[in-house]
Amino acid sequence: MANDAREHFANNLYYDRTFDCDAAKILPGEYYCTFKDMLIVTVLGSCVSACIRDRVSGIGGMNHFMLPDGGDSSNPLISASARYGTYAMEVLINELLKSGARRENLEAKVFGGGNVLRGLTALNVGERNAAFVRAYLKAEGIRVLAEDLNDIFPRKVYFFPRTGRVLVKKLRELNNNTLVNREQDYASRLAGKDIGGEVDLF
Repeated sequence: MANDAREHFANNLYYDRTFDCDAAKILPGEYYCTFKDMLIVTVLGSCVSACIRDRVSGIGGMNHFMLPDGGDSSNPLISASARYGTYAMEVLINELLKSGARRENLEAKVFGGGNVLRGLTALNVGERNAAFVRAYLKAEGIRVLAEDLNDIFPRKVYFFPRTGRVLVKKLRELNNNTLVNREQDYASRLAGKDIGGEVDLF
């Protein structure tokens, strides 16, 4: 089983000296799943990440996504923009299942949705992202063990899939505009993008 596990975005692999282990950094629109004893890390502003793992096998992964502009916050699962969030969640879950995880063993921790793109729309993007990920996991019957959502601060998230451990650091001061610019560029790309084909969960 473990030998068949798939890993994604290998170009973002590095060795983390702080935690003394291999690590994968993911950016907006990416995900990573692995069976190895390693670290997955990302930095979130308005985007959200779901850290999902099989509590028995330790196969786990993380995504990093944002709902495109124009959603309806009254029902975060059926708005047109939620199709992208649904796709992002299904791709990660599907890869975990392909890698040997069992659906009944999946558990999640969710992070992000900070109000850091205040000028993007009148509707708070971070709040919509947070509402979506909560509603999606509830609808899919995947238990959420922990969350750190909303607020006004970006976050750096460290996820250790093998154990399920997560460390979150709130970034109360940003040294530059890289995070905000990255998320604004991502939001612009989503605005003109059609959502791809269906993903079947098995």
